[in-house]
Amino acid sequence: MAGTVNWGTATIIGVFAGMLYGGSKEATASVSKDAEVMLKLGSTPDKREQYRLMRDAMEKRFIRVTRGSIVGGVRLGMFTAAFYGLQNLLAEKRGVHDVFNVVGAGSATAAAFGLILPGSLLWRARNVLMGSFLGAAFCFPLGWVHLKLVEKANEENLAAYSTLDENGEAKSGVGAAIERLEGSLSK
Repeated sequence: MAGTVNWGTATIIGVFAGMLYGGSKEATASVSKDAEVMLKLGSTPDKREQYRLMRDAMEKRFIRVTRGSIVGGVRLGMFTAAFYGLQNLLAEKRGVHDVFNVVGAGSATAAAFGLILPGSLLWRARNVLMGSFLGAAFCFPLGWVHLKLVEKANEENLAAYSTLDENGEAKSGVGAAIERLEGSLSK
């Protein structure tokens, strides 16, 4: 449907953004652990032991950053896939692409992810309600802005690349260029 976001592209972008976020979060968190290794290095006179400590620290850091990237990518990728999948499903089933599709998808996705958070049944019910409310509260203004930007882009695109023919129908930019060329040659 016109105006909807491509589900696959949005999911891939979400995965990569999550990987960047998760990896950078783990990389900054491991700075304190590097300080501990430096303290151990200063107290160890043996060069082989120092080399082993540095190698172990680098391996652990690499594994932590890699794990953070993978987990972050999966989490944000799943959220993005669920959000845009629901949004496109709502647009197709309702037959219209409006702000309520975005609000419904945001509310349902946030509620579902609130449900899978750890905790008791009462705590999960609270997370579902908060996720549903916050998803709708955040998605309404963002969805409205998104739809207005899409409408503005479509208006400018239509004005730039098409003209009206004698029947009042929109003609493509190529057709309009051919008409102008024929008009200048016939003069």
